[in-house]
Amino acid sequence: MALFTPAAVAIEATEGLAAEAGFLARHAKALAVLRSLAVSALLALATVAVIELVTRGSLQQTYAYLTNLQQPGWTTTGIFFLLYLAIDALIGRQHKAVLLVSPLVVLMGVISQQKQVFLTDPLYPTDLLFGRQILELLPVLVQDRPWTAAALALAVAAGLVGLVGLWVFAWRRFRPLTRRERLTRLAIALPLLAGFVSIMDYNEFSWMRDRLKVFPIMWDQAENYRHNGFVMAFTINLPMANVKAPAGYMIDAIDKIPSKPLPAGTTHRSKPDVIVVMSESLWDPTRLQSVKLSPDPMPVIRESSSGNVFSPEFGGLTANVEFEALTGFSNAFLPTGSIPYQQYVRKPIPSLATFFRAEGYTARAIHPFSGWFWNRTSVYKAFGFETFKDVDRMPPLAKRGNFTSDEALTKEIIRQADAQENPFFFFAVTLQGHGPYDDGRYKKTDVAIDGTLDARENRMLASYAQGVKEADQSLKMLMDWAKERDRETIIVVFGDHLPPLNTVYKNSGYMPGVTASRKGTAEQMKKEHETPLVIWSNKTGVEKEIGTISPAFLSYYILKEAGYEHPYYTGFLGAVHDKLRVIDRYMLIDAKGNATADWARRKTVDPLVRDFRFLQHDIMFGKQYGLERFFDSHAELMSAGY
Repeated sequence: MALFTPAAVAIEATEGLAAEAGFLARHAKALAVLRSLAVSALLALATVAVIELVTRGSLQQTYAYLTNLQQPGWTTTGIFFLLYLAIDALIGRQHKAVLLVSPLVVLMGVISQQKQVFLTDPLYPTDLLFGRQILELLPVLVQDRPWTAAALALAVAAGLVGLVGLWVFAWRRFRPLTRRERLTRLAIALPLLAGFVSIMDYNEFSWMRDRLKVFPIMWDQAENYRHNGFVMAFTINLPMANVKAPAGYMIDAIDKIPSKPLPAGTTHRSKPDVIVVMSESLWDPTRLQSVKLSPDPMPVIRESSSGNVFSPEFGGLTANVEFEALTGFSNAFLPTGSIPYQQYVRKPIPSLATFFRAEGYTARAIHPFSGWFWNRTSVYKAFGFETFKDVDRMPPLAKRGNFTSDEALTKEIIRQADAQENPFFFFAVTLQGHGPYDDGRYKKTDVAIDGTLDARENRMLASYAQGVKEADQSLKMLMDWAKERDRETIIVVFGDHLPPLNTVYKNSGYMPGVTASRKGTAEQMKKEHETPLVIWSNKTGVEKEIGTISPAFLSYYILKEAGYEHPYYTGFLGAVHDKLRVIDRYMLIDAKGNATADWARRKTVDPLVRDFRFLQHDIMFGKQYGLERFFDSHAELMSAGY
């Protein structure tokens, strides 16, 4: 019997292997499906890891995001997993979705990281609305960094070739999905994805969203992107174009906002002409304490200083500053990252243009660039400007570097003003001060830089300071012309935001980083957001000691300087101004300089701020209950079919 034991063992082993082989054969399809799902899950995890590594720039932070159960790293991975399953099912082959989705989202991550370098903020869904603007500026950026641009072009070309190769490889190697597999994947993935989308409106509370650790932090987008990750935060921001009415908004709330009848006309001997110039990236570079500039690049602006504008932006997004200056409304009441010019101005909106037109003025906008940029052609029409002179509607103007010079634009403003018979309101936006501040913009710079900066930063700052010097000289030219006029002429000049000087700020010790902070003390915020303001009349001189104000209050000062009263611009806005000077998304600063941080998150809001928000929403998005009472001239122009 013992002689047959080895044979018996061999037979049993063979039978075991056969049984195992039979099991594998019977479940081969199931194992293949599990293997495919596991690969899709790993690809989803890899996609999220790469995106977060690109946007965060830190392996440690990326690891923490994926392993911290209080953050939605695994939720994001699960969404990509479901998305890959659904797209693979639609295509009919496994693992093809990653080749379509991952390059796109990684590219968006790269763009977001670069935007943070230059403009502080990450990429928002609304940024996609002005892709054409970015393309228009590409030649300038290429000229500034040709080798970087060439390297990027080669990388893009190599990436495209690699993607095509991977696509061909995948098509040959990755098996097609059966009809049953495709339908099963769609039946599972689509309802789950639809359910997830349904809970992503940040205006509505969601118990399930909280369980998934997705927390919309709309008041602090930096924290929103840090906690939720790039893809999830970007998704959360998608509904931002849908602006909901503030709690309590109704006709009774608007009716309770006080107003009083005001006299018509101006207190001046005649209707003064008004020229407002928003100077691109105008700022005082002598504020850099560790750097000495000689001579002073802005003596005229300094001597004629009225105060400062507290810009809601940094390094860009000029249109948001312009929106406040022309309408007297505030970006603080709009979703973070929104751009009113692109998203919200879709109908006639009251502005300084409609006010002056109702007073018999010619209202004209002037900007030496394309009218589609920032959607200005449509916006200026909605604001009531009669004409918009863009680059295509003006004679060729001399350039300094890549952009129209301030001197040439000022001469064109004077030429157009001299041709007017009626009183006029001109709103001009300059271009020379626009970055980047490359070495080759000016053959010679007249401002010497002495300090601790390196050679490259010195050249960048010298290039920027030269632009400030020429903006200052252009203001002098405009003032000298106005002094010779009999009719009163009011000139207002202000900067839209600080320039994108990158490492100059950090290495000079002016700011801790290369971009401004969104939150901080009042002193810090003013330091990083103040731009020069000049309000001057050829009859009365400089309007002094205005202090620091939000751009929304410029309309109040312009009408006061011109001798006009208005239910909104000098009435309601004047009442707000008496109490508050800065209304920012994250901070209020009152007339005494006291700051209230994170005011929007408090249970109670100042009644004036509440009414301000009500009235702005009413005019921009609501039923316009207060139009005739607060914007009577605009209502009259609308009824006349302006």
